[in-house]
Amino acid sequence: MFPRIHQLIFAKPKPGMSEAEFQHYWVHVHSPNFASKIPQIRRYLVDTRVPLAGERGEPLFSGIAEIWLENEEQQLASLQTPEFLEGARRDEPNWAAFWGTVVLDTNTDVLLPGPTLTAYPTWIKLVVLLKRREDLALPEFRQRMLKVQAPKAQQLTGLQRYLQCHVKDSFYDVGEPPFDGVAMYWFNTLADLEHAMTTEVWSELREVEATFVETKYRHHLALKEHWIIGPS
Repeated sequence: MFPRIHQLIFAKPKPGMSEAEFQHYWVHVHSPNFASKIPQIRRYLVDTRVPLAGERGEPLFSGIAEIWLENEEQQLASLQTPEFLEGARRDEPNWAAFWGTVVLDTNTDVLLPGPTLTAYPTWIKLVVLLKRREDLALPEFRQRMLKVQAPKAQQLTGLQRYLQCHVKDSFYDVGEPPFDGVAMYWFNTLADLEHAMTTEVWSELREVEATFVETKYRHHLALKEHWIIGPS
């Protein structure tokens, strides 16, 4: 059975650490030596940011960890393990600005499966973070992502794989998360992604999203994938 929780952890470097140093530490030190040791994690992927043409300023995030867990009970158990408490959590200040980290537990809809996932992917992924309009109920936002955004998104030139991540209801029990949904798009190359972002379909997709999201809170970043556990 496919794991029920797809957790997304958005992070950026601690002060004084370059983005390249941060990404290297995450992929080659933190992930294999600490995070991957947590026994409840089923799959674990690190996405490192790739600059897009025309980008300016400091990025909101420099990478994402994607973690798959079987269920809420396994997730709670993972947070009580020595591998987390004495390992992964204790190591975080060595490389990440943990005060700027955003964590989202999501349910995932794979709308375009694409090619079989491999342990050493070469494609580029675009992740778009979305926050619903203030006057829009959460169920309506999710429906518009699935029924309005998805058909237009799948018309993008060169799109290989596409999924949506919807923040779980439990995240609203104690407050309002900074984002309600995440769309993920895969392209064979960075050039293919950048070309897709110049097309009429991309412009139409932005217009569609503007009918149900707060555009000032819409963020995107291009990423390269590094599987630590998985993808099988």
